[in-house]
Amino acid sequence: MSSGVIDILVDMGFSMSKAEKALEITGNKGVEPAMEWLLAHSDEAEPAPEPTMVEGAPAPVTDTPSQDNVAGATSQQVSTTETAKSMKCDVCGKLFKSNLEVEFHATKSGHDRFSESTEEKKPLTEEEKREQLKMLEEKLRQKRKEREEQEKKDAFERERNRIRSGKEMSEARKKLEELETIKLFEQRKREKAEEKEARQRVRAQIEADKAARRAKAAAESGQLLNTVSAPLPAISSSSTTHHRKDYSETKLQLRLTNGQTLIQNFGSKEQLSAVRLFIEMNRTDGAGPFQLMTTFPKKVFTEEDYDTPLDVLGLVPSAVVIVQKKVE
Repeated sequence: MSSGVIDILVDMGFSMSKAEKALEITGNKGVEPAMEWLLAHSDEAEPAPEPTMVEGAPAPVTDTPSQDNVAGATSQQVSTTETAKSMKCDVCGKLFKSNLEVEFHATKSGHDRFSESTEEKKPLTEEEKREQLKMLEEKLRQKRKEREEQEKKDAFERERNRIRSGKEMSEARKKLEELETIKLFEQRKREKAEEKEARQRVRAQIEADKAARRAKAAAESGQLLNTVSAPLPAISSSSTTHHRKDYSETKLQLRLTNGQTLIQNFGSKEQLSAVRLFIEMNRTDGAGPFQLMTTFPKKVFTEEDYDTPLDVLGLVPSAVVIVQKKVE
């Protein structure tokens, strides 16, 4: 704190040594006590620096001076003493008793030409002291005002930086949320596409199985026809054609374990495994492993029956198939 107070006093026109002395005497209590002390002791002259011997200078003469020399030296000393009574401003002519007053006047007026004067400056009156104190207080208020304005500017700048940083963080957070939303949307889109492709593969597999079963059934039917030795009557041929037309497919009602009923048409030559595959793809009861049965006539289908065509099992032209939990 002392360094800052000294700088303020120096800016007001006081010398460094006087400012340090004022702070020391007033106990470093601040600018105002030090300034009041300086104004109260403005008449005191600053201590003059002690003369130093210059290296290489000739030593003083020790011989006893003559009477004429003593008289000349005394006259010169008196003349020098008279010239040190005050300092005079060569610009405006004002007299100053101490270097402090000279520095203050130079700071205030901008005058920079001073010389020694034999005139003696009268001590400051109370009115002059009050005037100087008033001017210094005004300067101190100005300094305080400038400091407060600078602090306000700094606080405003910090607040503006904080708001800008907050906006940038908010924008970054919003952009991150948008990217996360887009990423989630793309992921759901891919999942739907994969699910669609999986359903298409299952359908294609079902169609392929149906085609294979039809081809197998057609081959078996062709072999059966080749083994017939006698031709059938015309009415029998007509009856056979009518039989194939009526029973080329069958309509099954599939009753699930939760009471839901599925109705689906199957080829009469399709195997019972096609019915089981259809139930696995469309069931919603989630009952786990299951087995198929009919009530009229009552029959529980075994693993060997799944490779048997529906017409052989008696499930044409329509039938009711019940799905029940498989007993381990």
